[in-house]
Amino acid sequence: MLQENLNQVEKNIQSACDKVGRKREEVTLIAVSKTKPVNMLSEVYNCGIRDFGENKVQEICEKREQLPEDIHWHMIGHLQRNKVKYIVSDVTLIHSVDTYRLAEEINIQAKKVHRIVPILIEVNIAGETTKFGISKEETLQLVEEVAKLENVRIQGLMTIAPFVNDPEENRLYFKKIKELSVDIAKENIDNVSMDILSMGMTGDYMVAIEEGATMVRVGTGIFGARDYNK
Repeated sequence: MLQENLNQVEKNIQSACDKVGRKREEVTLIAVSKTKPVNMLSEVYNCGIRDFGENKVQEICEKREQLPEDIHWHMIGHLQRNKVKYIVSDVTLIHSVDTYRLAEEINIQAKKVHRIVPILIEVNIAGETTKFGISKEETLQLVEEVAKLENVRIQGLMTIAPFVNDPEENRLYFKKIKELSVDIAKENIDNVSMDILSMGMTGDYMVAIEEGATMVRVGTGIFGARDYNK
């Protein structure tokens, strides 16, 4: 089943790329494996996936001990400052930085392990009160402040669009975040690139790709519905 699901996701990504004249290699598929058991991750790994996204530090720590070392772990959930030290040495990318204090803590812990940690700034582009992320209006200022930290590198932006039945409803938000990344790139801030746009999930990743996503975070579309009771 997982192979079939992956094949369908792959087809959809290719189709979205073709529609707007993008190359398939411009988009990284992140398999969102939160709450999923290691045997399912192994199966997806054996299908060729190397990028996995987790919401909780504890899950990254437990799973990376049991899975191959060439996996790229993405921290996509809200990150508490006191948990940074557990993942800073080997997480591939932290998608969810939305305060200076969190970036500062990542910087402190990164120095201890002599590493420069790649991060994305999480933007609450739709202004939803239930979601984390900085407002669109405050993003540039945060980028400028975080850019001064020596052991952190801003590589782009991330957003979680609203949950909608029709993915077209989120096109506006994906357009807005793309425009924001272009505006920030024009500022030519040292230590900052806007190469990565992490946006789009199972329900809307095709629209996100059409609007410029370079990373899509697909969980249910690969693994099936989550069981939060586990």
